[in-house]
Amino acid sequence: MAQTLINFRIDENTKKQMEQICNELGITMTTAFNIFAKKMIREKRIPFDVSIDPFYSENNIKAIKESIEQLKDGKVVVKTMEELKEMENE
Repeated sequence: MAQTLINFRIDENTKKQMEQICNELGITMTTAFNIFAKKMIREKRIPFDVSIDPFYSENNIKAIKESIEQLKDGKVVVKTMEELKEMENE
């Protein structure tokens, strides 16, 4: 089967981490990408869930910014367990 070369950019730290994991698995990054490509072709979809991390929700970012401002003002940031649970569910 004919081979072709694909070039793309990836964050340096991500590449290093992926190389390390591939090494531990005993495969190359090329093999890992080929596994991904073949699974995508077979399933006709991205073979894993793609979702937005809830950490970056609008409400959570707002709460983090408020906490940062409180810290800058020398105030202690205090959240009750109820407030934390409420933030978790947003």
